[in-house]
Amino acid sequence: MPDTRERSSGWGRVDVRPPADAAGRNPGIPLDLDRVATIRLNRSALERRAATLGTRRSVKKEWQAGWLLRALTLMDLTTLSGDDTPGTVRRLCAKARSPLRPDLLDGLEVRDLAPTVAAVCVYHSFVPVAVESLEGSNIPVAAVSTAFPHGLTPLSTRLAEIRASVDAGAREIDVVINRMHVLTGDWDALYDEVRAFRDACGEAHLKTILATGELATLTNVARASAVCMMAGSDFIKTSTGKETENATLPVGLAMVRQIRTYAEETGHRVGFKPAGGIRTARQALTWLILMKEELGDAWLAPELFRFGASSLLGDLERQLEHHLTGRYSAFHRHPMA
Repeated sequence: MPDTRERSSGWGRVDVRPPADAAGRNPGIPLDLDRVATIRLNRSALERRAATLGTRRSVKKEWQAGWLLRALTLMDLTTLSGDDTPGTVRRLCAKARSPLRPDLLDGLEVRDLAPTVAAVCVYHSFVPVAVESLEGSNIPVAAVSTAFPHGLTPLSTRLAEIRASVDAGAREIDVVINRMHVLTGDWDALYDEVRAFRDACGEAHLKTILATGELATLTNVARASAVCMMAGSDFIKTSTGKETENATLPVGLAMVRQIRTYAEETGHRVGFKPAGGIRTARQALTWLILMKEELGDAWLAPELFRFGASSLLGDLERQLEHHLTGRYSAFHRHPMA
């Protein structure tokens, strides 16, 4: 098998390791309402483009294994259930440290790389447990904050929650916006809200959840993306995972094209995180194709791209085992937690 550190897919190369020039923080810029007002999207065109992703390109054999390994390293392994317990979080953190079984590591010849997921994402109350469980691994803990998933408590309460999560050891904060600001076109209020979140995060990275399934139009999604980046978001994220409609490819295109425009106009690179409903390796490959074709190789690193998922890891393991053995295993061979 070729060296897994770098693999060719026939449509480009992917390195399992992050690039040396990992992106820094996005400082934000002043709100430009004229720029926001010019944003208009064509839903039909976006849907036609989305339909071509994953159909014009084919990734097979060892090249597919390399891309699946890359997807594994881009996961925010997540548990956001009402029945979470400290034991559940500890087991999830153990899986984050060792996401692949030892026999798969040996078969893929990647034991020396010791691949891990990008982060573990939990509710605020479980941040101390996750931080303790991940000690020494350099895997960051991401906390969902600001009255997740609805975002409707007073601003002072939401800011206090961010600060408490940072004080507890969270290095990334996933915040949710108040959707009312988008639906009413109150871009000043959205900008001020996200700017306050950014300030409360301090050194922790800010990932802003738009809850795109509740924003009515793709133009609203694009405008909200632009405003959140202007306010200093380090990542923009599609969904909480609790909406009726979560991450979709047309929504992803709307958001990443705003990321591209923002980078071209300001020089600041902002990350992207699709979340909710991404459960299969095939879906993960399609999202990676979207990122490579729309934004380039720089966005195929955990500093700039994440999957918000939990069950996805099981299918990635299953597909990698199929690559080695030619047989599909039962999901119970790849326990999550």
